[in-house]
Order: sequence, then C-alpha cells, then structure tokens
Amino acid sequence: MVKSRLALRGSDDEAKIDELLRVDAERRKAETALQALNAERKKLSKEIGAMRMKGEDSLQQENRVRRIGDEITRLNEDVNLFDAQQREMLLEIPNLPHLKVPIGKDSSANPVVRSWGAKPKLDAPLDHVTIGANLKLFDLERATKLSGSGFICFTGVGARLERSLIHFMLDLHTREHGYEEMSPPFLVRRDCMIGTSQLPKFEADMYGLENNQLFLAPTAEVPVTNFHREEILRADELPKKYVAYTPCFRREAGSAGRETRGILRVHQFDKVELVKITTPESSYEEHEGLTADAEKVLQLFGLHYRVIELCAGDLGFGSTKTYDVEVWSPGQNAYLEVSSSSNFGDFQARRMNLRYKDAKGVSRFCHTLNASGVALPRLLAALIENGQQKDGSVRLPEKLLPYFGDSQIR
Repeated sequence: MVKSRLALRGSDDEAKIDELLRVDAERRKAETALQALNAERKKLSKEIGAMRMKGEDSLQQENRVRRIGDEITRLNEDVNLFDAQQREMLLEIPNLPHLKVPIGKDSSANPVVRSWGAKPKLDAPLDHVTIGANLKLFDLERATKLSGSGFICFTGVGARLERSLIHFMLDLHTREHGYEEMSPPFLVRRDCMIGTSQLPKFEADMYGLENNQLFLAPTAEVPVTNFHREEILRADELPKKYVAYTPCFRREAGSAGRETRGILRVHQFDKVELVKITTPESSYEEHEGLTADAEKVLQLFGLHYRVIELCAGDLGFGSTKTYDVEVWSPGQNAYLEVSSSSNFGDFQARRMNLRYKDAKGVSRFCHTLNASGVALPRLLAALIENGQQKDGSVRLPEKLLPYFGDSQIR
C-alpha cells in the first residue's frame, strides 16, 4: 500500500522502501542476537557465582563471559548504526497522498476547484515593477547593493502599504476567524525544522547558522507548528488555531530562472501564516475552513483568484492534500500563488511527537495543517497591478483604508 501510494508521486521511493526494510531486518537480527547474548551472559554469571561458592574452577565460563562482552559491544555498535541509518532513511520518505488526491505527474494535471471574481478590464496593463518604480514603492537596485540579488527594500508609501497589509490580515484572522495571534522567534532549532519536514530534504534552500543547528525561519509554520512539540494535548483543547506574522528566509537554491523579475520570488519576504492542530476525525473539514480563511483576504480586496488542488505528482514533501490559492496578476498575465493550504495528516506530528488523549484516554498523534493567510509581496504586486489607473495612480481596496489611511497611491 505504501509503495503504491508513493508511486503516484512519480519518484523512486519504492527502492527506498526496499532498502529501508533491508536495514530494518538487519537491525532486528542484530537486536535478537544481542538479547540472546545478554541472556547467556546473565546465565553464565549465575553459574560462575555458584561455582565459586563451591570452590570449583570457573575459568572457562569467565573466558566465555569476556568473549560475550566483546561480542555485545560489537553488536551494540551494529544496532546503533542500523538504527541511525533507519531513522535517516525514514526522514527522506515523503507523506502518502490522500486517497482522493487527483492523479497526475505535474502541475499540468492540477484541476481548478473554483474561482472567484472577474479579471479587471485593463488596456496594456503595467507590471508591478514599472508601477513600483513610478510611485517609488520599492527600490530593487539599492536592495541589491545592501544584500545581493533577490531582496527587496520597500520605501515610502510602499513600506506603509506592506505594513498595512500585515496588520489587516492579522486583525481579520484573529477577530473574524478565531485564530490566536503569536509572535514567535525568527530563529529555529534543527529538530524543529526536521519536525515540519523542511529538513533534511530541503537543507540547501535554508539559511543555516551555528553549523546548521539553528536556522532562519523559512516560514512561520516551523516555530508555530512546533510550539506544542513533544506534548500530549487534551482532546477538548483541539482544534488549536494560530496566526503569526514573520519574515521568511529561503535561498531558493532549486528555483533558478523561476519568476526572477521584480518581487515575486525573493530570498526574504513577509507572510502571515495560519496553523491548525486538530484530531484526525476533523482535519479534512478543518482543511476546507482553513482554505476559506485564506481566500477571504482576496475576497475582501475584490481580487479575482482561483483555487487549484495539487495532484499527487505535484504535492509538497510533507503534504497529504494541498490547495493552492492563486491571485490574478494583470501585469504578468498569469496567476500567482499567494497561499498554499495543506493538510499534513499525522506526518509532522510523528516527527515532532505531538499527541493528544482521545475520549478513551488513548494517546494519538494529532493532525497538523497550515496555509499562508496570505503571503507578501505577491499580494502587494497583485494589488497595485489590479488597482492601476490610467493617470498612473493606484486605487486601493476600501477595506484597507483604515489601515493605510488613503484610498489611492499617487
């Protein structure tokens, strides 16, 4: 079953499973031999004690005990080696796609689940790079001077717009959607990155410190989901719903040539993240609500978007089911992903030992979910492209007025 589900991802995980089972068999064989030797040594030790009390010669038995001790030392090393190998191999195996996930090899097989709103009618729309330069919303050249390529420096009203969007989304999700706000550390330990499955597979995309024992958070998903790691929660505490703003840091080592123009794919960006911790029975219903909470941001801003479901071949490493929310970008004449809403089942919970006690008092693994609620700066890019006017100004959504203080950028 595991092999058949993983085969839908289109990878070579079947071979990994075979190798994992081989290592597991070797570990079990070594452990069985170790148990037998320990039992024999215990028996011989009793015999030696009895022989000494009788004044009998126990040299032969003592020599055998020493040889057994040497063999136990060697077998312990083997067991530890096999155990370490097995743990490393398990961390490299992705989650199983949900039984109802669409079948397909890549993004071309992702079905559109729904769409909302209509594309604006614009004649020869400018892209966000041109609009941003004209209105001095950000300075990419000086950002490169400061930090290298792939970074943004928002300036003037651009910086105010970014801050306004963050505050708007935090207020929306806490006041209307019932999430508890959190302001987590921006540095996270290695075991937390393993817990949410960024490591070890995607280590090349991460910014590591202290010999890669500490990392700049690639997303608030890492500190927020790990907040209850190694805990046993009560069933009546679930679902837990958290929202957090953090900057996100990613090398994007495997993304060369993808969306490199402007502010669409960068090494540091801001994001408001939604995290849920639920029971297995409610997680897929909670997933639908989580996705709707992310969509609400775009609806309130009047932005046309679509929701697609990722097929098995396009799923993220740790996800069992994912929806992508994509906003329309007139300047790119394309859709931009601003939220990826994923259910991880118990995949992350097992890695971080996150459990709850059910009604019968049995400890079970939680299900974890997260979604961008939503990600900047793509939201900002879509806003200014959709709101551009013929006179060069940008009209902003009415809902943003209390936060930004103006209805237009001129």
